[in-house]
Amino acid sequence: MPKLCTRLLHRARLLLAVAAACVPALAHASFLQGDTLDAVAMGAAWFIIVVVPIVGIVLFLVVHVLPEKIAERNHHPQQHAIKTLCFLSLVFGGMLWPLAWLWAYTRPVLHRSVYGTEKHENYFVEMGEKAERGELDALELEHLRDEVAEISARGALPAAIRGLPAVLAQATPKAPPAAAPAAQGTGGTK
Repeated sequence: MPKLCTRLLHRARLLLAVAAACVPALAHASFLQGDTLDAVAMGAAWFIIVVVPIVGIVLFLVVHVLPEKIAERNHHPQQHAIKTLCFLSLVFGGMLWPLAWLWAYTRPVLHRSVYGTEKHENYFVEMGEKAERGELDALELEHLRDEVAEISARGALPAAIRGLPAVLAQATPKAPPAAAPAAQGTGGTK
């Protein structure tokens, strides 16, 4: 009985193979024909040859600049070095990019103990401008003054923020938001 099943299965496979061999004669390779097929093929070729590489290069550059943008957004104290590593990553085909990515999300261990801050100079420039415009509340202003004093105590301030202590001394905090009036009762009787 098992031999009979095997023979039948073998014959069924053979019959299926013959039927499959006959079917491709009825199949059509494309729903387009003639000049339309040539025009679509030419358009697809130009798209693949011109547009796809340009989009690929732009995406490659955008991804390789991400660690630099993250370092700037987080006011990383070594953002210029991260920017250089991103450039070197482009030169070396992206091999250094993971290091730049990791570096952008970490803080140098001893930077605060040496320089008195974990922020880049640009952070203090931006915060000084906000303080000058009166956009910082009292707590933020006091924290900024303390941080600048700590940096100053460790040595000379960087050139970009040398005038910041004078600006902070004259800065006034923004006024606290006015308290909302208490909700009036509905006046209903009990």
